[in-house]
Amino acid sequence: MARQPKQTPAPPDVETAIQGYKDMLSTVIEQRPSGTRQRLADALGKHRSFVTQITSPTYSTPIPAKHLPAIFSVCHFSPQERDAFLAAYRVAHPGKATANGELRRTRHVSLVVPDLGDPKQNAALDRAINDFIQRITSITGKGG
Repeated sequence: MARQPKQTPAPPDVETAIQGYKDMLSTVIEQRPSGTRQRLADALGKHRSFVTQITSPTYSTPIPAKHLPAIFSVCHFSPQERDAFLAAYRVAHPGKATANGELRRTRHVSLVVPDLGDPKQNAALDRAINDFIQRITSITGKGG
C-alpha cells in the first residue's frame, strides 16, 4: 500500500484569526477598571470609536502592530495574556510582530489641553501632539 503524502493544514482564515486575538483583547479590557477604553483611545491619539473597532471581534479591522505596545501598557496585560495575544496576532499577521514578542517599551503620559469647542479642531490638536511625540522619539532613535 502506497503511503499518502502528508498534507499540510490550510492557512487559517485571516478574519477568523483577527477575531481570535480581538476576543482575547476584549476579555482583558472587560476585566479592567471602567475607563480603560477611554485611556486606550487617549494613548493611541484616536477616538473611542476606533478603540471599539479594534477591540470588537465583530469588526474585521485589524490592530496595527504599532499600537501593540500602548495596548499592552494601558490594558496591563499579564505576561501570559501578552504571550497568548502575540501568538494569535502572529497567526493573523505573520511578520508584523517581532518573532520573540519583544516590543518597544512605552509609558503612558496624560496631558491636559484646552477644549477648542469643535470636535474637528480637538482631533487636529490630538493628532498634532501625537505627531510631535513621534518625531521627537524618532530623532532620539527610540521611536517606533
